Amino acid sequence: MIRNCLHELCASFCSCLLLPSSPRPNSDSDPNYMASSAAVITHRTVELHTGVRLHVAEAGPAGAPAVLLLHGFPELWYTWRHQMRALAAAGYRAVAPDMRGYGGSDPAPGGDAGQYTALHVVGDLVALVDSLGEKQVFVVAHDWGAVIAWSLALFRPDRVKALLALSVTFTPRSPARKPLDGLRALYGDEYYVCRIQEPGAVEAEFARLGTEQVLRKFFAYRTPGPLFIPKSGWGSPDDEVPLPSWITEEDIKYYATQFDKTGFTGGLNYYRALNKTWELTSAWTGAQIKIPTKFIVGDLDLTYHTPGVQDFINKGGLKKYVPLLEDVVIMKDVGHFINEEKPEEISAHIISFIKKFN
Repeated sequence: MIRNCLHELCASFCSCLLLPSSPRPNSDSDPNYMASSAAVITHRTVELHTGVRLHVAEAGPAGAPAVLLLHGFPELWYTWRHQMRALAAAGYRAVAPDMRGYGGSDPAPGGDAGQYTALHVVGDLVALVDSLGEKQVFVVAHDWGAVIAWSLALFRPDRVKALLALSVTFTPRSPARKPLDGLRALYGDEYYVCRIQEPGAVEAEFARLGTEQVLRKFFAYRTPGPLFIPKSGWGSPDDEVPLPSWITEEDIKYYATQFDKTGFTGGLNYYRALNKTWELTSAWTGAQIKIPTKFIVGDLDLTYHTPGVQDFINKGGLKKYVPLLEDVVIMKDVGHFINEEKPEEISAHIISFIKKFN
């Protein structure tokens, strides 16, 4: 299935602009920027043979080693705005798509949640890598992007030079229990992943709250524990939700503008396809990921406090399944949106890791 999703591009349009919340750099005063166009982002639409058109943002010199940046929920290419500048300045080609169903990219054909499995989305990425003219790329990924990146490295290790995953560790496939069954048993029906499963229900709750309020609640969430969306309501549209210092009102408005256009359904469908992915991937039960890898997570990240995860990461479980794991970094006093909360540190980690494989 994946091998049939491999081919090429048709670049439909291209434009150049500065990042919405980023002032034009002064190369004389800031050595972290190249004198040319480090902060300039090019945007184009790539038509894939998977039947999906992806909006792709790029920065950095053409022909340089490519770094594929994969976002999660509720994010967009824009979550990588800081890392794109840093990678371009370091001489890399940063490539950040809006994933299937997000932003300027198409939803799955027909809007079917079953077409958001890891197999479908990895197919998009392999086709995108082909469109770049690359045999292999570096992959950096956060949240759902990390889930997909682990699958990319598992299904098509020939296309990945090295992987840096943020926030979400590799989860070996359990042959005994579907993922949603496990989450319901652990947390109950109001756990956010479980609440998302009923098509339209969470979308209606998000519409009641308003797009910007929903985004504020997600980005401000800093509790090192499970997130619940009660059936009685996830608060009031009038609740005051202060933004953390690392994200601006302008940033929120950019995200909100995009999600106002598309809605949240595309991103939510990744969660709805969890069990379908499990059904389709039995052949990879027990398989290892044999790609040079680095993993970084914040100690306040809700994912790091899932029962069993800390032992899995720190006591050899992750290394067992990812034998080429080179480093694990636990960042102190950092939450889930780690690449936005600590942009300089994450950029430095990325560059210092991937430059070993140039």
